[in-house]
Parts: sequence; C-alpha cells; structure tokens
Amino acid sequence: MMGAVAETIRRKLEAAFSPSALELVDDSDRHHGHAGHTGAGESHFNLRIESQAFAGKTRVMRQRMVMHALAEELAGPVHALSIHASAPGDA
Repeated sequence: MMGAVAETIRRKLEAAFSPSALELVDDSDRHHGHAGHTGAGESHFNLRIESQAFAGKTRVMRQRMVMHALAEELAGPVHALSIHASAPGDA
C-alpha cells in the first residue's frame, strides 16, 4: 500500500509522461539516522520509469524532466529521489 506522497508522485508522473513502465519504491526505512529521515516515511524513493517522452534525451535531461514534474514534492516531503529514466528500447 502506498502513502499519500507516493500516490501523488505516481499520479504526476503518469500525467506528465504516460509511462509504459513505472516502479516507485519507498526506501525511507533504509535511511534511518540519515539526513532528511524524519521517521514518518515517504522521504526517500527509488524510481524506475520508462516513457517515449525520454527518447533522444540524455540521462541528465531525463532526470531534469522528472525533477521538474515533481518540483513541489522535492521542495517538501521528499528528501531524496533516485531516478532511472529510460525510453522504450534503451539498452
């Protein structure tokens, strides 16, 4: 079951990129004692997203596209987001 932050992230990514694959993992528990960890969860995430929107874009451009779509969450509850963004057919 996903929390409110994860649901918001998923909804925004689906609206922005119409992904063919999307995997979002709340990794907050692994960061106990680290900066940004509040104990409430939903502060650290791993994201794997595949979308045609990333075709022809560099890795940095893809990450910036995702960060732009999630600017509000990254300025607030999300302390860390690991992003793996690919286009269909990428190796």
